[in-house]
Amino acid sequence: MEPPLKGKAALVSGATRGAGRGTAVALGEAGAVVYCTGRTTKTQTSDYRRPETIEETAALVTAAGGTGIAVAVDHFNASEVESLVRRIDGEHGQLDILVNDIWGGENLIQWNTPLWEHDLDGGLRMLHGAVDTHLITSHFALPLLIRRPGGLVVEMTDGTREYNAAHYRLSAFYDLAKSAVLRLAFSQAEELKAFGCTALALTPGWMRSEMMLEHYGVTEANWHEAAGANPHFAAISESPRFVGRAVAALAADPDVHRRTGDSFSSGGLAQEYGFTDVDGFRPDCWRYLAEIQEAGLPADASGYR
Repeated sequence: MEPPLKGKAALVSGATRGAGRGTAVALGEAGAVVYCTGRTTKTQTSDYRRPETIEETAALVTAAGGTGIAVAVDHFNASEVESLVRRIDGEHGQLDILVNDIWGGENLIQWNTPLWEHDLDGGLRMLHGAVDTHLITSHFALPLLIRRPGGLVVEMTDGTREYNAAHYRLSAFYDLAKSAVLRLAFSQAEELKAFGCTALALTPGWMRSEMMLEHYGVTEANWHEAAGANPHFAAISESPRFVGRAVAALAADPDVHRRTGDSFSSGGLAQEYGFTDVDGFRPDCWRYLAEIQEAGLPADASGYR
């Protein structure tokens, strides 16, 4: 069978690691050409000081069956984003899938710190990193995406609209950043309707990103061994590929426009589309968090994987 996204061009911003890398590779599995952007390359690093590079991501995309193209871009820089979109236009003349996954705020999070005690510069940087970069990217990319009906914009965030509306998320800055991205998906959906294109928000569950695995001292090969440090993580976490497969399933759905403006989770979409994580399971993290972890029950993923 022909891969479902063969002939499609995708831009995954923030593809160096985490959900961005997982999404880029999953789109590669489906046969897409994927432009993988980020700030860390073989020759330069970002303020994260992490080893992952966009060249590695692009190679993983190609190995998965797609075509990975690494482009160094700082999505705060409008001219760099504009140049990126001109390149995509020149090389493909189309953009079918835009995934806004830029974030860059992990090192700025101050858990459960009230607004008046939170580092102001760090909090504002977190907020701008989550919102400004997405706005800049969409500003330049959407004119290319709307040339043909069927384009898809995915705003990657943390938490569904329903969950975030009822829960305080770590700090005022973090809470606002993640809620703003949900609203941005809704706003873009309204503006894209006339062109037959779709925008929606998507959240992974408790994701086994490179930084999270490092935090618990495990790898993707032995992540269950984190049970001693956090039994809920060991019970319900998911690989970055899982949310990426959610994006691929959405992009391959000819009726995806029915979802425009809404928010979804990787686990919820897996139940609908039937895709699995790399281990063959379908972890439903957000339902688990509400019904098990937040209820104070012992870690038990029975019925949630």
